[in-house]
Amino acid sequence: MRVLHVITGLGIGGAELQLHELVRRSGHDCEVVTLYNAGEVAKMISEAGVAVHDLGMSSNTELGALFRLRSLMRDGGFDAVHTHLYRSCVYGRVAARLARVPVVVASEHSIGETHLERRRMTTGVRMLYLGSDLFSDTTIAVSDTVATRLRRWGVPERKLRVIPNGLDFDRVAFDPAARARTREELSLSERHRVVGALGRLDPNKRFDLLIESAAPLLDEGTRLLLVGDGPDRQRLEELVAAHGVSDRVIFAGKRSDVAAVLSALDLFVACSEQETFGLSVLEALANGLVALYTTCPALDGVDTDRALEVAGEVGSLRTALRGELAAARPRAQVPALRELYGMDAVTERIDQLYEDLLAARRGGRRARQRGALEDTAGSGVNR
Repeated sequence: MRVLHVITGLGIGGAELQLHELVRRSGHDCEVVTLYNAGEVAKMISEAGVAVHDLGMSSNTELGALFRLRSLMRDGGFDAVHTHLYRSCVYGRVAARLARVPVVVASEHSIGETHLERRRMTTGVRMLYLGSDLFSDTTIAVSDTVATRLRRWGVPERKLRVIPNGLDFDRVAFDPAARARTREELSLSERHRVVGALGRLDPNKRFDLLIESAAPLLDEGTRLLLVGDGPDRQRLEELVAAHGVSDRVIFAGKRSDVAAVLSALDLFVACSEQETFGLSVLEALANGLVALYTTCPALDGVDTDRALEVAGEVGSLRTALRGELAAARPRAQVPALRELYGMDAVTERIDQLYEDLLAARRGGRRARQRGALEDTAGSGVNR
C-alpha cells in the first residue's frame, strides 16, 4: 500500500517523533507531508529514506493549501491517508476525500479536558474537528483516556480504535558514555544527584510545581535539570531566582538527544496537569530511572514500584522527592512496558488497520457492483 501521512509541523515533539518511528518501520510505502515547519524531524524522516513534502502554509485559514494537498494526494496514487494533530486533521481528511483516497485514518495524540493541543476547546474548534471527522474511516486514540474524551466530543464509537503510542526502547536506553558527556556539557559532576524533567515549558506541564517542591531540597550535591523551551521559560526562571536557587537549577533548552539527557538524570519527574498518554514517563522508565508523575494514562494497570503517582501539590511531591533522593535507587527495567508499548508491535497494528480498512472498502465496492449487476439482470427478466 501507498500511505501518505499528514502532520501539522515537524519540529521536535511527541507526535512528530512518533511519526518518525512509525514511517521508518512501516511495511508500506510511506510519504509524509507537513503543513508547515519542516523542522528537525523532517530531516530525520528524510534521512530514513522517506519522502517529505512541505506544503508551506503561512496561516491557519489558507484555503489554497487544501487544494494543493488534494493534488498531492491524487497525483501520488495513495491508498491511505493518515493525519496527525488538529490542523492536519481538518485539512488532511477533507483533502483526502476530495482526492478520492480509499482509506482515511486520523491519530488523536493530545486531547485534554479543556484543551486540544494547547488550543482551548471552543465550539468552533469542536465543530471543525467533528466536521472533518465525517470524511474519515477511523480515529486512532493513543489511550483509553483519549478514546473516552473523543466519545464525549461526539466521535462515533464505531470509528474509534485504541492503539497506544509506541516506544523504541533501544533509542532511549541508558548510555554511560552519554551520561558522562552530557553532565560535562551541563557543568554537572558525577557526585551530583540530578532530578530532571523534559517537555515544552508551558503552564500545563507545571514545571512551577516541580520548582516549588524541589527548591528546599537543592543543595551542594543536588541539582534540578529542566530540558525544553516554551512560553513559560521567563516566568520559571524568575520563580527559580525568587527561591534563591538559580545556581542549582539548569535550563538546558530544547534538545533532541533524549537518551543522553535521560542518562544524565538520577530521578525523573512529570507534573502535567492533563496528559493523554505520558510518553516521557515511559521513556524515563525505559532508561532505567524511577519516575514520579501526577498523571500518566499509559501506566494504568501496570504493576510497578518504579513509577510513583503523586498528588499535584507541593507537599506531596516534595515528600516523594525527598524519599527517592534519600533512597538513591539504582537503575532497573520494567519488563511489562516492552510487551505493551514496543514500537514494532504498535507499527504492525497500524499497518494491519490500513490493510483491513482497504480490504473492507474494496469488498464493499465489489458488493455494490454485484448488486447493480443483479438489479440490471433482474430488470431485463421482468421486461
